[in-house]
Amino acid sequence: MVKEKVIIKNPTGLHLRPAGILCKEAIKFKSIIHFQAKDNTANAKSVLSVLGACVKCGDQIEFICEGEDEEEALKALVNCVNAGLGE
Repeated sequence: MVKEKVIIKNPTGLHLRPAGILCKEAIKFKSIIHFQAKDNTANAKSVLSVLGACVKCGDQIEFICEGEDEEEALKALVNCVNAGLGE
């Protein structure tokens, strides 16, 4: 299991478009991928779960990846968030 914290930089947080981009990236990997935001845990492979976490601009989330490609998954998701999730 690997973990890493990142700050959401999108001005409107994880609304539908960036949530979709995050999920598309997460689905590429076999590992189980979750993130924790405040008191919520969300499945990074589910758009509804990501939207339900209510992540706003400036919030810190911690990705938790567990599986055979966990290192690659974590790196890809952190890079995706740091790149602005398409915004």
